[in-house]
Amino acid sequence: MQKCILGGVAMLAAGATTVQAQDDPVELPPLILGTALRDDRNIRDIPVAASVAEGGELQQRQADTVEELIGDVPGVSIEGGPRGVAQEINIRGFQDEQVVLRFDRGRLNFNRAHSGRFFFDPDIVERVEVVRGGGSTLFGSGAIGGVVAVETKDVEDLLLPGQTTGARVRLGYSDNGEIWSPSTTIYGDYGNFDALAFFGGREFGASLQDGNGDNILRSEVDTLNGLLKLGFEPTEDQRFELNLSYYEDDGLVPPNANTTADLNPVTGNDSERSAEIFTYRLSWDWNPEGSDLVDLSVLFYGNTLEIQDDRIRDGRADFTEYDTFGLEVTNRSKFDVGVPVELVYGIEAYRDEQAGTRSGAPRVQFPDAEATTVGVFAEATFGITDRLDLIAGVRFDQYDRDVDDPTLADADDDFFSPRIGFSFRPNENWQIFGNVARAYRAPTLTELYNDGVHFSYGEDRGIEFTNNFVPTPDLEPEESTQVELGARFERANMFRPGDSLRFSANAYYADVKNFIDSVVTEPDFIGAVTPPFSTIAGTSFQRNIDAELYGFEAELDYDAGWWFGGLALTLPEGEAKNGEQLGSIPQPRLTATLGYRPTSEWTVGARATFAGDQNDFPETGRAGEAYTVVDLFGSWAPEQGLFENAVFRAGIDNVFDEQYVIYPNELPQAGRSIKLSASFQF
Repeated sequence: MQKCILGGVAMLAAGATTVQAQDDPVELPPLILGTALRDDRNIRDIPVAASVAEGGELQQRQADTVEELIGDVPGVSIEGGPRGVAQEINIRGFQDEQVVLRFDRGRLNFNRAHSGRFFFDPDIVERVEVVRGGGSTLFGSGAIGGVVAVETKDVEDLLLPGQTTGARVRLGYSDNGEIWSPSTTIYGDYGNFDALAFFGGREFGASLQDGNGDNILRSEVDTLNGLLKLGFEPTEDQRFELNLSYYEDDGLVPPNANTTADLNPVTGNDSERSAEIFTYRLSWDWNPEGSDLVDLSVLFYGNTLEIQDDRIRDGRADFTEYDTFGLEVTNRSKFDVGVPVELVYGIEAYRDEQAGTRSGAPRVQFPDAEATTVGVFAEATFGITDRLDLIAGVRFDQYDRDVDDPTLADADDDFFSPRIGFSFRPNENWQIFGNVARAYRAPTLTELYNDGVHFSYGEDRGIEFTNNFVPTPDLEPEESTQVELGARFERANMFRPGDSLRFSANAYYADVKNFIDSVVTEPDFIGAVTPPFSTIAGTSFQRNIDAELYGFEAELDYDAGWWFGGLALTLPEGEAKNGEQLGSIPQPRLTATLGYRPTSEWTVGARATFAGDQNDFPETGRAGEAYTVVDLFGSWAPEQGLFENAVFRAGIDNVFDEQYVIYPNELPQAGRSIKLSASFQF
């Protein structure tokens, strides 16, 4: 792994000193974080580790899943395997609900094991912001691992010069799975009013195949996504926006969608899954001209989710409903108290409601329950000098978890989440930053109250193996103290006029109290060796343990105009303080990108991912094996003629048909995939 890292750095350094770049000096535009920090901030002014992927960089990937879209961002790993409906996020070993996921500014809180968390088409995504590390000061419960903010395309992202209205049509195809991905977007800016409508999806013609050429059974899950955005600006300093999104997926999947399916869907307990997710956001932004005290954002949001699972073997019907409603009020003020101060502060309240039935009766595996959280927050940046900022923030949350079952206890608690950090710029190119933050996560409804059968098998062989959920209503909230130190470097005209270099590196340490760990025990085989065979049961439950997570991350991007390159490094570590291993720590990983632009219309390149072994795993787990995956990509964007404003893309993912598994997944990823797409704007 170290040889790969050193080799990649040497490759970029050698190329940077010999490149014939553009003739004219350029200004390096600032890299801005917005929704992931509740304020538009230059990344060089913030004391946290963060990455941004946007625009053409995302489109170049021709992604069919979120793993293909952002799975190589430093510190980020997408779990769940190749089935998009099972994918969930991992940042530094903090999984799923330990990371706040925001979609067009509103929370997406849903979690049910093996059911996924991403309900949008990758083609409509314009920007993904990732803040790594404890973010509870601004975002409360769940931000113990970080924040991922997904923003969809706006009208201004698509309008061509001189346009007030337009349309974009795209058609994509991947031969692995025979996936067709058509989409249409229409948009217009009518002065005070603007509108955008998107409709797209993914349709499978066959199963995905892994690197060995074997079918990944039950991977053909079709998706459909529609999005409507309506914006109204009654004055120059106000904007109202209504955002409506509808997503559905449909297909045959195993009970655990991130594991191998049986050849026979009946003996494998496979179910016909159909999911519908409706999200809505209504926002008001007001920034009066000339006012330093008022820059107000008000957001009301909601998500309504329904999943129907009909088991093939016996027609058993499971219905899952999960609704979220939230309100956020955020203001940003600037003033002087002897030193300039920028203050972000506000209030956030949201409520989650879940309900589940099995063939019409209450389902103990997903009991009726409600969760309410209310928080107030403030974070101030003090300009101590022109080069030194101090950042201090605090948040107070109060939460309640109520279950509709008299045999189970409700839960409630409160938590303070302070942060203190610094940002020092020794010169115009460098930033050194650090912070100490407290972060927390309240137990989710499913972690507290899951009951009943988790999974079963073998009943057709005269013996039944079952695994039962055990409710744990006394779970304590996760608490962590996190320390981070890092540096960033940005410079245009670094080696030649017209080139640019961005570099960042950071080290982190998280001391976590009451880390919520999932435990699956083996069945008890006593009494099952002689007839009559009986049911043999194991258990699944949650527990609190103390843990520590630490590591190093780095990111390098160089652009010389006619060629470009990048490196992204992730070195995560972690373990329980009782000496046990955690099952959530990803593999060490280095991603290297190298591209060539022979003209302004053409781009070709390659991306290689080197993942190391993960041999620190729980007793009931399995090791993660090292792998190397190479992807090729290319695009042609004619600037004149018949195909002006069109973009043609081609790529090969997993060129060498590597058979590999992303730890801690169990299911192999897809093998070689040839991808083609064409988009046209009018």
